[in-house]
Amino acid sequence: MQQRKFIHYFIISLKGMAMGAADIVPGVSGGTIAFISGIYEELLTSISAVNFSILKLLKTKGIKAFWKAVNGNFLLALIIGIFTSILSLAKLISWLLEHQPILVWSFFFGLVLASILYIGKQITKWNSITITGLLLGAGIAYYITTLQPLISENSSPLFLFLAGAIAICAMILPGISGAFILVLLGAYKPVLDAIHNRDFKLLIILASGAIVGLLSFSKLLKWLFNNYKNYTLVVLTGFILGSLNKIWPWKQTLTWRVNSHGIEVPFNQQSISPFSFEGDSQLGMAILLSIVGFAVILLLEKIANSSSKE
Repeated sequence: MQQRKFIHYFIISLKGMAMGAADIVPGVSGGTIAFISGIYEELLTSISAVNFSILKLLKTKGIKAFWKAVNGNFLLALIIGIFTSILSLAKLISWLLEHQPILVWSFFFGLVLASILYIGKQITKWNSITITGLLLGAGIAYYITTLQPLISENSSPLFLFLAGAIAICAMILPGISGAFILVLLGAYKPVLDAIHNRDFKLLIILASGAIVGLLSFSKLLKWLFNNYKNYTLVVLTGFILGSLNKIWPWKQTLTWRVNSHGIEVPFNQQSISPFSFEGDSQLGMAILLSIVGFAVILLLEKIANSSSKE
């Protein structure tokens, strides 16, 4: 792996913080942030390098050889950023989603929309197969966004282990939100409560499931990038395109549910026009924040390009 200075690892940690912030929001993928910040393929390579032969290397040649083989400095810097963001921003983002949902979704809508253009530019060849792959990816992602979430707020260890394994696969897929998968499974609330309450036992169980899912799924993704990169990019672009339905700022609530605190919260929603929205649509501020989100991606692209030249 490439030689880096401290400032480079600091920037990687900042990218990790951006990934962590995105993963908290049910509808935005940390994998998308990793892709547009220029670290996605290195992340897959580093994770997929962890296997039994690497563990043998640890035994025969020691920690230093093992650490270098798994690109340990890169992974550590990224993980520090991700968990710093999750632990520090979980309450703030939850509050914003509850009190200013239109503005939050508008920012992320602009961010994800720009991500489509960024990843789409890297597709080298268009034909009937790639167009089909784009439509298929978009269709699958759109369908996922229309699924009704489970009401269950199960926090049993086995359930959280499985939820972590499934959600992490989505988190490293650009366009598929790991947090939204947790919502669909009915695990989002227990996970957020565990973060708020610093319930490290449940968080360790969740992390264990995530590690198992991550090590398995990253190898498949790495193989796809090595052998079918163009088609993989096409499908990922489709995933992100289809996911826009989930983060459309203006929603109409179809059904409600009462949460564990006795508060009535939206359960099933559908996207509507801002001009059909009941109440203050905050259209001007929403457009402004969408532009800001779009600009953030352009900035990240410039940072990624400048980093690659060093």
